[in-house]
Amino acid sequence: MLSTVKANLNRLLVLLMLAPSLVAISPAMAQSNTTDRPIKIIVPFSPGGGTDTIARTLSAAMSQDLGQTVIVENKPGAGTVIGSDAVAKSAPDGTTILIATFAHAVNPSLRSKLPFDTDKAFDPVVLIGRSPNILVVPANSPYKSVKELVAAAKADPGKLTFASQGVGTSAHLAGELFNSLANVNMTHVPYKGAGPALNDLLGGQVNMMFATATAAAPLIESGKVRALGVTTPERSPVRPEVPSIAEAGVPGYAAESWYGFFVPAGTPAEVVKKLNAATAKAAQSDVFRKRVEGEGLVISAGTPKELADYVSAEQKRWAAVVKAAKIEPN
Repeated sequence: MLSTVKANLNRLLVLLMLAPSLVAISPAMAQSNTTDRPIKIIVPFSPGGGTDTIARTLSAAMSQDLGQTVIVENKPGAGTVIGSDAVAKSAPDGTTILIATFAHAVNPSLRSKLPFDTDKAFDPVVLIGRSPNILVVPANSPYKSVKELVAAAKADPGKLTFASQGVGTSAHLAGELFNSLANVNMTHVPYKGAGPALNDLLGGQVNMMFATATAAAPLIESGKVRALGVTTPERSPVRPEVPSIAEAGVPGYAAESWYGFFVPAGTPAEVVKKLNAATAKAAQSDVFRKRVEGEGLVISAGTPKELADYVSAEQKRWAAVVKAAKIEPN
């Protein structure tokens, strides 16, 4: 009995002596586990749209550079809020990234209650790039110009419909801005992503879409849709044959899409720096450039501060548009 007690005491003493080293090792082990886990890029839209394409094209190059698996997970719904909220509530360890778009900057103006504070829930990583939207109609549409479309919308208020990839997205607000500046009343039809919206456009369920250039380009090239105008103030260098909406009949019209990476607030600065470098390298790769530059995306790939400043300016600009157009928060 006495020998058993002594043996147990000896084991306890050994464990107590090892305890400090075990505590010292545990953070390193945690770091290793974090690094070994795959990185998820959350796309707040359904598969098949421009945002999804950009995320998937970047993920392959980032995976190779970081030595980690980078996967894309689609979480559509509620005008990007479902996917964004999932990231906001994720651990700030660099393994969950939000690919944010136009909606990220306008949702605070369009939604009276968000499950997160947009300004405090995320840390910026990188502004990937900016591009025009393109006003497209089905190839068999009777409208062959912006002026024809405006005339039809004025002749029958509320009848014409425009699709978007969700409430608060660039396609939605581009249409609302068009309504305001052209003094027409077209009906917005939101979808859970650009893919479903474009499918219904091709099927004739909706009349038009102010689609992102990335999503619209393949359909324009294949002749399935007709481009009536680009949303930037001037013509796009990659679509010089398509007039700007401003020059085509709606003076003062200007809007653009953008893509950026955010992580949960509190992510360590060195992790943000690492993700910024990997994304910038992927965005400047030949594979990515060939995939997107022909569709009008101007690559930025700058600092986290560049993204923060850009989004702050977009928030103020579109808050004024939402107010002027009397778009009620939902």
